[in-house]
Amino acid sequence: MIEPGTCNQIKWDDDSWIIWDVGFGEDVKSSGLLVPHMEPKCFRFSCAKHLIIDHVKNAKSLTNLVIEAPLSVCFNKDGNPTPRECVERVEVDGKTEHRRWYQAGGIMISAMYMIRAIVDAAPKQSVRLFEGFVSYKTKGVRSNHCRDVTLLREVIQDPEKFSECIYSQRGLTGDATNRVESAFKLCGIDCGVPAVIKREVPRAHQS
Repeated sequence: MIEPGTCNQIKWDDDSWIIWDVGFGEDVKSSGLLVPHMEPKCFRFSCAKHLIIDHVKNAKSLTNLVIEAPLSVCFNKDGNPTPRECVERVEVDGKTEHRRWYQAGGIMISAMYMIRAIVDAAPKQSVRLFEGFVSYKTKGVRSNHCRDVTLLREVIQDPEKFSECIYSQRGLTGDATNRVESAFKLCGIDCGVPAVIKREVPRAHQS
């Protein structure tokens, strides 16, 4: 039903791609969402969830779903959480920093609720999962959810041009003794380790 997407499956068409920049706010439109034949808009979590579930339940073919949240996790040989290689190492103001998956509790919980809802909806067509990752070159820049969704769409529309933005499971593992697995195994749903679409927000867009 839900399967991990691979790098070579990133090919754009207008009918099958949903991109969700996760938001879990109480009373703000913090979810950026692009569904087929609609320009990106911001919604509250419940509305974004409804739109996504409605699409996958009624889809006539496979749905490609990009979720901008950690969808896989990494542990070292001692069983301790460790950053996923390449993806979570980012350049901020000229310095290398890590945006660790285990510091993103809120958006991971939001993603878990969405995945659980998809499983419960029992769609007839498969849902192919991809992880989105948007990072910023400058500290203190507020997220623009519609812009982030658009930046991820650009990669999907031209994967050859943005090939350096796409990472396979091998690119996440790092040390050979590390173990990368689905973030949803904890709640009994193993979606595998999807490819990651990473985009650094250009300084010109940070406004």
